[in-house]
Order: sequence, then C-alpha cells, then structure tokens
Amino acid sequence: MTSNLKYSKNYTELGETYQLVLPLSLEGLVPDDDSVRLLSHKLEDLDYSLLYQAYSAKGRNPAVDPKTMFKILAYAYSQNIYSSRKIESACRRDINFMWLLAGSKAPDHTTIARFRTGFLASACEDLFYQMVRRLAEYGELSQETVFIDGTKLEACANKYTFVWKKSVGKWEEKMLSRIDLAVEMLNLEYMKSFTVQKETRTEDLKRIVSFLDTYIKDHHTEFVHGRGRRKTVEQRFYEMFRRFLDRQLLYDLHNSRFEGRNSYSKTDVDATFMHMKDDHMRNAQLKPGYNVQIGVDSEYIVSTDIFSDRNDVWTLVPFLKTIESKTGIHYPTVTADSGYESEEAYVYLEEQGQDPYIKPQTYEKWKKRSFKQDISKRENMEYDQETDSYICHNGKKLIPLFVKTQHSKNGFESKVTVYESESCDGCLYKEKCTRAKGNKRLYVSKPFIEKRQHSYENILSEKGILYRMNRSIQVEGAFGVLKNDYEFQRFLLRGKTKVKLEILLLCMGYNLNKLHAKIQNERTNTHFFEVKTA
Repeated sequence: MTSNLKYSKNYTELGETYQLVLPLSLEGLVPDDDSVRLLSHKLEDLDYSLLYQAYSAKGRNPAVDPKTMFKILAYAYSQNIYSSRKIESACRRDINFMWLLAGSKAPDHTTIARFRTGFLASACEDLFYQMVRRLAEYGELSQETVFIDGTKLEACANKYTFVWKKSVGKWEEKMLSRIDLAVEMLNLEYMKSFTVQKETRTEDLKRIVSFLDTYIKDHHTEFVHGRGRRKTVEQRFYEMFRRFLDRQLLYDLHNSRFEGRNSYSKTDVDATFMHMKDDHMRNAQLKPGYNVQIGVDSEYIVSTDIFSDRNDVWTLVPFLKTIESKTGIHYPTVTADSGYESEEAYVYLEEQGQDPYIKPQTYEKWKKRSFKQDISKRENMEYDQETDSYICHNGKKLIPLFVKTQHSKNGFESKVTVYESESCDGCLYKEKCTRAKGNKRLYVSKPFIEKRQHSYENILSEKGILYRMNRSIQVEGAFGVLKNDYEFQRFLLRGKTKVKLEILLLCMGYNLNKLHAKIQNERTNTHFFEVKTA
C-alpha cells in the first residue's frame, strides 16, 4: 500500500502545539557567576574606535553590532570553539551566546568569517593590549618580571607544498649554465654580443626575449606547432629563452618570499617548515608552522607575537621591544629558559636596565661529572687574569693569538678572542683535549662569559629560584592549557596577519578565563606561587 503522506519543511506541523515554557528574557537562565557575564562586563568598556573605523560610513549598518561580534568571538575562543560554522551553531543553540547577542539575530558563518578576517584584523591587537593595561590597573599584574617561552604550532598549509632555498639555488645555477650555452649559440646565429650576468640575469633575459620578439615581427616569421611541422630557428630560440625567462621569474618569486628563511609553503607563504614537538610519527618530519611567543605575568598572557624563526634565540630582542611598546610596562627583570641565551640578548637587557634571569645553555651539563672531568673544556682550565691566559691539564699556557669579529643573523657584532697553546707536541693528553692536528685553540667571547656568569648567579639566588619555578608553572602551563585543554593544535587561517589575529583571540579568551578562575577561587592580586620547602 502506497502512503500519500507529504512532509513539510516546517516541522511544527507534524505535532501538537507546545506551550512556551522559556522566559521571554534569558537573564535568569545565565548563572550569576558564569564567565560570560564577566567577559561581557570587561569587554564592554574597551575603546572600539579602531574597530568601527574599519567599517564604511556608507551603506547599510552591520547585522550585529561590531562590539557584540567581538564579544562572541572572544567567548567562542575561550570555550574551544574556533570554526565559523561552529560559532554560528553556538549562536543559534547556546544560551550564553544568545545572551551576548541580546536579542540580535544570530550571524551566519560567512558574516562571522568576514568580520574575523576583515574588520577585526586591524583592531584586535589594540583591544587585546587594552585589556592587558586594564589588568595592570586592577593590580592583577606584578610588573616585576615577565616569563617568556615559545612553541611551534602547525600552519593551515599542505605539508607537501614546501619550497627549499638550497634547492632553488641549485636549480638556478644549473639553468644559468644552460643559458650561457644558449646565449653563445644565439650570438653566433645573429652576430650579437648578448651576455647574461648572474646579478642581472632577469633583465638580460628580458632583453634577449624582446630582441627575438622584434626580429620575428619584422621578418613575419610564422610559428608552427604539432607533429611533422618544422620550427624555424627564430621560433626555437624564442621558445627556449621564453622558458628561461619564465623559470627565472619563478625563481625570483621564490627568493623574494624566503626573507631570511630556508623554506616556505606554497599554500601559506608566511609559514616555515619546522620540527614540531608533537611528532606523532616520530620520524622528525618537517611541517609548515609558526613560532608562537608569549610573555606571562601573574598567570596572565601580557603579550604574544608570531615569528618565522625556528630558533627562539633570535626572537627575544624583538619580542621584548613588542612587550614594552604595546603594554607600556618596563619589566625590571626578564625570565627565560636556555633557548633564549645569547650575547645579543644580554647586551640588549643591560642597555635597557633589565636584569636577566636566563638559564645558561650549559647549565645542565655543568652538573654532570663527565663535564667536570673533561679536560678540553674552558671551564675546567685555570685562568691567569694578569697574563690573560689559560693553563691546560698539562700545564701549558694558552695565550691570546688574535681577536676576530663575528656577526649574528640580526647583524649583532661580537668580539671573540682566539687562544692558542704554546705547544701540544708530545702531550700525553692531546687525544682527550683536542682533535686539531696542530696546537689546541680556544674561542672565547669575554663579554658573553661575564654576562652569562651574572645571569647564572641570578638564577641561583633565592629570587631566581622563585622565578624559575614560576616560569615553569605559569608560561609553560599557559601553553599546556592552550594546546591541550583548549585543543588548539593547528591554525585555521593563513598568513601571518590572520594567524596573529587567531592567537590574540585565544590569549584574550585565556586571560578572561584566568580572571574568572581567580575571582571564584579568591586568588585575585596574587602573582607568584611560593616555593615549597621540605
């Protein structure tokens, strides 16, 4: 028997009429101590002038007020909701999101995505640091020291779209040798004197292609294609140098995108291929990602930035400049792990009047018995300050030979003194001391050793022990919450600007959740965890 039942798109027609049981106002459904109330209150008083300036004065008004849209995004990121479609679903079904909308129509996912990547991009950083300055005014920040750490997060890019700088350079050199042969043949054919130099190869190739193009037009040369059709000499030369030029323009594009990096991804040109800590395949596979740096004070993230450097050591100085310029706080001390130690960092901190609490890179090695018994190490040699010389295990002096200048990636200049032994001939300890065929040499940066020693003494002090313990709890704990509790393992947007927008929203949500937790646990205005004594 065939049923004639027809379904309607309006499902209320399928059943009985239900009586309205929800209150007309959602105020009573949101608990008094819910974090959404605190979020709405704290974000209400921020200055949104930059955000409103992103909108055009002409045309219709936005469906949802920009301030409300920002609250929705900040709350979504604090609740582990990052997709625009999931945020749209939450606005339609979640009471807290409905309460934030205050009667406005729920925005669709395209509106949310357009607001996040378009209008909010120019104002999010300003709003985040406004909130940080408010925390300082409330007395929530110690302003005594800033804990700095970084992690690598995977970019929204295909892991097989890599472009390597060395590979580009290798193929570029191979093509240049083929170009030289082709230019020689061209000059013999047309009695010309074209040359293609390494520094100006693009312009030289354009000049040759332009000459061939003019020659073909003047002689009305017809191009032929397909099997059994014989190409003219002019057509073969033109197609050859056209391919050379197109390939060279592609290499130029690749080189312009590296910007000091060794690789980038075709699907996100700002992403660099890095080793990730969460390597589930355990094969040291490189993935496109970003180096995320955060600064934490009193458990709050006071600053964040995105870098393409795989090594943390080159990020410290620019990140410290960002912290001071954006927050307006000059921290008297800076606490970081051994990955940030460099002479450049020590010099910058000294110039800024900031005391370093940075763990030396050799800190853990110094504790080992094998290091203390290693006669090749400078630390295990006696130093004579009057003669500026080291005395090796065999009693021979290592005297200064010359001073050489080294330049870092950022252009920082350091002086390294080279010491050489008087004579290693016939020494019984030479195999344990050096692999050099001649005399043993030491490369010593005296300013770096002096500043490292000062930082080493700092971290061993009572305050240094307190800072080191809190650094491991606060800044590493913040990354643990963001990556595990918030399940933020991979960026959704592409490009450095949009990636920074995502991490700013994430840190905004983290700070508001942290303030909510401190209020509920009556821990406001607390800055450090105390060191437990046995």
